[in-house]
Amino acid sequence: MSLRNTLRRSLIALLATSALAATGAMAQTSPVPHHPRVNEVNKRVDTQQQRIDKGLANGTITGKQAARDEQHDANIAQRASADEARHNGHLTKKETRRLNRSENRNSRHIRKQRRH
Repeated sequence: MSLRNTLRRSLIALLATSALAATGAMAQTSPVPHHPRVNEVNKRVDTQQQRIDKGLANGTITGKQAARDEQHDANIAQRASADEARHNGHLTKKETRRLNRSENRNSRHIRKQRRH
């Protein structure tokens, strides 16, 4: 099994576990589905995953670099899920800013890697 497949499976397992934990915590308080700030953070994580996959496909980033970036995205997704669970499926503005700063940092790192 390649490093890429192993990393992808690990990321999926981590996200699934986080989602299940968040769902269990939110089920008790009837969350509001599709909160705009939640959607914003989730969309950014998805977009960065696509950028990582594209970089791997065209050879501009290595598997090791992709693993690091995917680990950072998984960490951000896990933090978002925990924040959502604390606030009935919402993210506060402060939490959104913090998560966006982390995404910005990771985005800059991906961009710098692809130039070299």
